[in-house]
Amino acid sequence: MRTDRAKDILPVIGTMRRTVVISTLLAMMLLGLPVLGVLLDNKEITPFLGFPPRTSYVRHAPFSWPMFIAYALFILACLSTFFIRLAKADHPAPAATPSNTFPFPWWGWGGILFTLTAWILAWTRLPWLSDFQAHTFTPLWLGYIITINALTYRRSGRCMLRDRPRSFLLLFPVSAGFWWFFEYLNRFVQNWYYVGPIFGPWEYFWYATLPFSTVLPAVMGTRDWLLSFSWTQRYFQAFFPIRFPRPQAVAWPVLLATGAALAGIGIWPDYLFPLIWISPLLIIISLQTIFGESHLFSPLSHGDWRDVLSSASSALICGLFWEMWNAYSLAKWEYNVPFVHAFEVFEMPVLGYAGYLPFG
Repeated sequence: MRTDRAKDILPVIGTMRRTVVISTLLAMMLLGLPVLGVLLDNKEITPFLGFPPRTSYVRHAPFSWPMFIAYALFILACLSTFFIRLAKADHPAPAATPSNTFPFPWWGWGGILFTLTAWILAWTRLPWLSDFQAHTFTPLWLGYIITINALTYRRSGRCMLRDRPRSFLLLFPVSAGFWWFFEYLNRFVQNWYYVGPIFGPWEYFWYATLPFSTVLPAVMGTRDWLLSFSWTQRYFQAFFPIRFPRPQAVAWPVLLATGAALAGIGIWPDYLFPLIWISPLLIIISLQTIFGESHLFSPLSHGDWRDVLSSASSALICGLFWEMWNAYSLAKWEYNVPFVHAFEVFEMPVLGYAGYLPFG
């Protein structure tokens, strides 16, 4: 009996060890390689590591029509296959009364009320509420998270908040660390910066960590909601497959190229800034492939694109809400994106929304 239990436990231990190794390598690459690039370029490292971050040490290239058109064509080329799939798909007429819906839960109404209250607070400038109006991001997104879980429950009868509470709660601290990585990478390109009240280091850390903790719960909750719709299965469960005969032989060059490019963001931030969204994804997938683990792209080998598209789409949906609620908030962020900073939707240049797709 002990032997049987050992056989069951050993694979779990092996998986945990691989996860620790992958996470450690990922952290080392994301933290160390941009610094290495700055040092190789003989730049002073102190401005990049100052805390709270400042936004005066990276000069960005001005708007360029050729670069804007090139980026736009590249984004359209990447997305065109999926748009064509939806356009050519047979769309059945919707049923008059959906049979797979459940009652909207009472706590969902609480989430809506909480969101609306925080929204009003964020966009008004009432003097007697001024002490709270710089801290509305977290309550806004807590309300959104509750609401999107309620919408998911209404469609499928289950949701992360209700049925997987431990995983749901764990997402908050994981999310905070997750987004701090992106904040760190942004130090080397400075595509966004924060305006509003001035905080000291410890105040800034805690006031930032709280809203950062809502990122993954919001995106994952939106992803579950999207997967509750039948179109994800109908149109993208058996889409075009992508297979590599020797995936590890592909993963090594991708990992090395991504690592080199990540070091380069401190040297050529105007040209390599998109990598702050793409490099974490490529590093994770490459390391998982090298260690023989399944990953987000594994289902693509048999044409199942549901996880990839729902993840990317959920981040884009959350991105629209992030940018909208940010637009008139007291404490907010603004952008400075080289070559393509034009046609802003809220504070974000329109092409910048493409960054939410690999982020998801």
